[in-house]
This record gives sequence, C-alpha cells and structure tokens, in this order.
Amino acid sequence: MKRFWHSAACVVVEDGFGISLDGKPLRLPGGAPLAVPSRPLAEAIAAEWSAAGHGIAADDLPLTRLAGAAIERIAPDPEPVRGNLLAYGRTDLLCYRAEAPDDLASLQHQAWQPWLDWAAESFGARLATTTGMIAVHQSDAAIAALARVLVAENCWALAGLGVIVPALGSLVLGLATLRGALAPEAAYGLATLDETWQERKWGTDPEALARRRAVGAEIASGVRFVTLARS
Repeated sequence: MKRFWHSAACVVVEDGFGISLDGKPLRLPGGAPLAVPSRPLAEAIAAEWSAAGHGIAADDLPLTRLAGAAIERIAPDPEPVRGNLLAYGRTDLLCYRAEAPDDLASLQHQAWQPWLDWAAESFGARLATTTGMIAVHQSDAAIAALARVLVAENCWALAGLGVIVPALGSLVLGLATLRGALAPEAAYGLATLDETWQERKWGTDPEALARRRAVGAEIASGVRFVTLARS
C-alpha cells in the first residue's frame, strides 16, 4: 500500500477513540471507521501510521491489524475464536513431554509443570500430561474451566490471544502472558525449550533464529495490544 497521508492522530469518537489521517477517519476494510476502547491504544495505532514509510506492508501495522480483527471478525461472533483457542488447551504444548533423553525430560518438567500448576490454581483447569506421541485426553472439567476463562474475555483480548496462543502452541502460556504472570519473552522461551535445547547441542540455525525473532515479535505485539486496550 502506498502512503497517502501526511499526519496521523488520535481523536475522540462516539465509540471511543479513533485515528485521523489528515483529518479523515481511518476506516476498516469493511468501511466502518476504526474505533478502539482506549486512548493509549489509539495513540499507539496512530504512531504506527506516522512511522510507516512510503511503501506500507501489513507487517508494519500489527496493532491496526489486531484492532480490525477484533472489530470486524471477532466482535460479531466470538465463538469461533474461542473454539479455536480452546483446541490449544486440549492439546497444550506443556502437556506433551519427552520420554528421553533424561536431561530434556527433566528440563521440560522443571520449566513447564509450574505453569500447569498455575492454571490449576488460577482457573481450576488441571491438565494431564503424557510422554512421546501418545495423545492425552483432558478431563471435561479442565476444558470447561478453560472455556469459562475465554467466555469472560472480550473481543480485544480474544484478538490478542488469537495471535499469542498459536505462536506459543499453548493456551496456558497465552493466558499467563495475558495476565502478566509471565513476560512475553519468557513465555516464548518456554514454548521453544525443545528447539533451544537442540541448538545448545548442535549449534544455532540462522534461519530458525530469524523465525523465532519474528514470532517473538508477534507475541509481543499481541500482548501490547491487549495491554493498551485495557489501559
């Protein structure tokens, strides 16, 4: 997309806070003016557009993309997003442990189990673990508890989780990050524990490292989006 404005600013609108581009409202793909619930989020989105160069790519506007998803895709019907997120709870990364070698299995237990315990204590969602490729069936009570957590989240939080949880492969880590119990960088470190363990033994793959940095940036944007929306 070619840049077509000179200035971007946060403005007060009927539904909250919008973004003005040279005095005209920034509109979503569906045509409605973009409106978000907090001034800090609107100011951050305006800053994205101010910082954008002459050739703009979607990756330059992560907060704008998340706001659009929240308004146009999630708010009208949040159930599909909740269902997709809940599926990660049924197959949560933290529940699948290595059988061998012993040092990796021990590392996984030490790093991951505290967060499964956190989910049990915080939400009443006690998830079972397994080893190898054997699928584990999570109890109806645990899944129902996670479902209640997701039902309580609004479209802004669900939009953020929609980026954070798939990137981590873990609903538990996503919720811990969203609640401030775990920093985004620490959450991604836990999610990539197996990969970094391999690298310590065999060396770092530059392409894998670049990919991890890109995914880590997505997680950070998702957390920032929800934090600003709640400000």
